[in-house]
Amino acid sequence: MSSMFITIISFIIIFTVVVVAHEFGHFLIARQNGIKVNEFAIGMGPVIFKKMIRGTRFVIRLLPIGGACMFEGEDGKYEDEEDKETPEIAKEGSFNAAPVWGRIATVLAGPIFNILLAYVLSLFLCWFCGSDIPVLKDVTEGYPAEAAGMQAGDLIIQIDHQKIHLWREISVLSYISDGSPIAVTYEREGQQYETMITPVYSAEADRFYYGFIGSGQFIACDNLSVFKYSWYEVRYWLLSTVQSLGYMIQGRASAEDIAGPVGVATVIEDTVEQTVDEGAFTVILNMVNIAVLLSVNLGVLNLLPVPALDGGRLVFLLIEAVRGKRVPPEKEGLVHMVGFVLLMLLMVFVLYNDIMRIIG
Repeated sequence: MSSMFITIISFIIIFTVVVVAHEFGHFLIARQNGIKVNEFAIGMGPVIFKKMIRGTRFVIRLLPIGGACMFEGEDGKYEDEEDKETPEIAKEGSFNAAPVWGRIATVLAGPIFNILLAYVLSLFLCWFCGSDIPVLKDVTEGYPAEAAGMQAGDLIIQIDHQKIHLWREISVLSYISDGSPIAVTYEREGQQYETMITPVYSAEADRFYYGFIGSGQFIACDNLSVFKYSWYEVRYWLLSTVQSLGYMIQGRASAEDIAGPVGVATVIEDTVEQTVDEGAFTVILNMVNIAVLLSVNLGVLNLLPVPALDGGRLVFLLIEAVRGKRVPPEKEGLVHMVGFVLLMLLMVFVLYNDIMRIIG
């Protein structure tokens, strides 16, 4: 079986699973709140499969990217054209007829289900792979960690106000460091110590370093500890995503740091090529790891207060909950339409960036 075929299949499965989890969250909580779901769609482009089940059209489209859960009455769309003439509050089963907190729960459910999916997949990963622990193998000579008296075998517990559970958390904090001094709490032979470290800038790497050298030590999670370390895994990706967004907002990231579906496909292809000789199970573990990353990213990014995203809809719903009445639908619809156009332009830019990265 060629690596290209494995890449294509992996890409389709990963995106489908992540999107289905998101849309199923919307679907399930909408049903619980009496909201009719007109269409549950996976993918984009031409329809390749559709089936009506209990009042909902289940649709699969050609391109396994994205999806939609279309509610009755959302954005003024109704299955029955005559319903447009009915006062909103009387439109049984419509999105806007549901209580505002029911609508908030419905919109929140998509991102939350992505986090739940990431946790379930992390159980699988941690059980078979264990988890990396934040123990120093050594410190770099002449760097701040050595000057602060830290040494091999130290277990890092906290950096500033962030508890540390995985070595990768330290790596991310080091990568996004702006050079500010950090407070480090670590454990040595059962005793806790605190010290301050001021990262050193490397012009060659264009980033700051603490001087920590990771041990590559892993703890086995083939027992009840798997539940704890699976949460640490999801927490790591949540924090990394939020911290990376902050890194971008500060203008410290370039277009090269942004990737879309094509970029993800490239990562999958590279991963397959590097691990295919180690056996099918190793490939599967790596694909599950990518799925965890994508699921958390989709959940977090959808909560951004951007029009047309779940976060943008939540802003309007929270305003309604506070003031006791809706923002005029035509105004909200206009905001979401503008947001959707901007998102499409961003997708075009990201696609162009991905292609240029490949051919460059």
